[in-house]
Amino acid sequence: MSDQGHSSSSATFEAPHPGSKHMPRWTTGELTDAPRFSRQTLLLMIGPGLVMGASAIGGGEWLAGPAVTAKFGAALLWVATVSILIQVLYNIEISRYTLYTGEPIFTGKVRIPPHPMFWLILYLLLDWGAIFPYLVVGAAVTLEKMFIGDNFDPETTHWWIHKLISTGIFILCVVPLLVGGKVFNSLKVIMSAKLIIVIGFLLFVSAVYSRPAHWFEIASGLFKVGTVPIVQGEDRNENGIFDPGEDFDSDGHLDVVEDSLPKTVDTDGDGQPDTWEKDVNGKLITFVDQDGDGKKDGANIDNFVISFLTEGRWPKVDWSLIGFIAGLAAIAGNGGLTNTPISNFTRDQGWGMGHHVGAIPSIVGGHGIELSHVGCVFQVTEESLPRWKRWYRHVARDQICVWLVACLIGVSLPSILSVGFMPRGTEVPDAVVAAMTSEGVAKTVANPNSGTLAGLPAFSWLTGPGIASKLRIATLFCGFLVLMTSMISTIDGFVRRWVDVCWTAIPRLRELDTKVIKYVYFFVLVGYATCCLSIIWLAGNKPSMVFKLATTGYNFAFAFSCWHTIVINSTLLPPELRPSIKIRVLMAIGGVFFSFLGVMGVLKFAGLV
Repeated sequence: MSDQGHSSSSATFEAPHPGSKHMPRWTTGELTDAPRFSRQTLLLMIGPGLVMGASAIGGGEWLAGPAVTAKFGAALLWVATVSILIQVLYNIEISRYTLYTGEPIFTGKVRIPPHPMFWLILYLLLDWGAIFPYLVVGAAVTLEKMFIGDNFDPETTHWWIHKLISTGIFILCVVPLLVGGKVFNSLKVIMSAKLIIVIGFLLFVSAVYSRPAHWFEIASGLFKVGTVPIVQGEDRNENGIFDPGEDFDSDGHLDVVEDSLPKTVDTDGDGQPDTWEKDVNGKLITFVDQDGDGKKDGANIDNFVISFLTEGRWPKVDWSLIGFIAGLAAIAGNGGLTNTPISNFTRDQGWGMGHHVGAIPSIVGGHGIELSHVGCVFQVTEESLPRWKRWYRHVARDQICVWLVACLIGVSLPSILSVGFMPRGTEVPDAVVAAMTSEGVAKTVANPNSGTLAGLPAFSWLTGPGIASKLRIATLFCGFLVLMTSMISTIDGFVRRWVDVCWTAIPRLRELDTKVIKYVYFFVLVGYATCCLSIIWLAGNKPSMVFKLATTGYNFAFAFSCWHTIVINSTLLPPELRPSIKIRVLMAIGGVFFSFLGVMGVLKFAGLV
């Protein structure tokens, strides 16, 4: 554990004991100064933002993002932008608590009355989404597509293979959390490698094979606040000719709305239709394909702000993809309670009063590292207050310059795989988002579009069937890498937040030696792994369904955590360190935003929208 030397001033300072008296009183210590920004201290400036920013390129960006942008284009990415901006503020605010106390925000949550056990039970209920291993199941699908091909069927023919591969991937995700000294150090290495490989590959593919217009569409879509999906024919003014902006899917036809068909086939003999008829190629006939192009037309977009201000009307929203849209918002960035480990990492990095508290060591190689049961606070004086403000700016800089940028890139680059390489209006079937984007990349590489670098004679060596096949595999591998590494951080985040809070909140655990924290972490990790593996084997083989279930819980959990953090920082911290009224209002609005998405997701599941 870090040196807990106290100055003479802090020796006479008695730590306050706000909140629940069932929690132990803080200890006291001297606040060290934040590193000053310079070329020599650049590495010290990189902290939780790198690990959490890299883990943010995950399910939302690789599964939900392309599913939404393939059908509606990039104009709906503003939902992700709003989500990420709210999360930046949230990340900084939960670190505010850690800088003062050396405790992660989850410990602060249980310090609020009435009792620690009340909050432990409530947050366990809110955290149920993190137990659904949709990232592992999605990673298994990409791996199966790489080696088995398009003919794999996880529900029947390849059921055992799919389950075994999912199990193997999950076990591989657990291994890095067992070695490396501090668990945080292992995560930093893994996430740094992920950022370099994935972003490097996506930048190459996007720069060579997509048009500049695709880049502009993605960049502008991040800020088209108010754009919503609708169902509407492309000839909006009904004049029978193309007007600017009417050819939404760029297919050269003024498409009309093609109606869905009901299920008519009873496959299980229960007297109720459960699927559709198939055409000669074995494809389900789910809609009236009036123009014979193989995709359902009618998807379009509108902006409710512009429509209301210019025409005095609200557009009729298409809620068909609300599960994916809500999921995109839920985990664009991190989402749910998976943001809370940022405060744990702030402590493990030794920032602020985390310098006095210690860190969670790995079960292998974590010798000499221990974690205090109780946080450590400093006396707010004319000398310490400027140092605390420098630490707060340090955290804000880490979140804005590293985490925010990584998240916006993480949303944008995977989405360009669908915007640039898949026909607009494409509906992506369950479980094959990554596979369909890889097929789109392969087709474009084999026959590059005009207006791209690959379309120039000098770059002809980067086109053709051979390179197309290789880039298809590379795209699938990137999908596998993204989902697998995100699962690693999800596992650690869940285990870490519950180990940390129980380490302080449960009296029996507070009696243990501070060196045994790594064993507690290990046993909780084994328990969590057992739950996830049980779900992998007992649940169905549709990653998108598991994804929607998990992210619905994420939205409600994050909303409540926003409101709870306002209470924590407004009551447990000294008045000089509390957030401003403006920050509290913005956090409250953020909670409303995520609550709305959670409610819409539930209504979609219930068939009410």
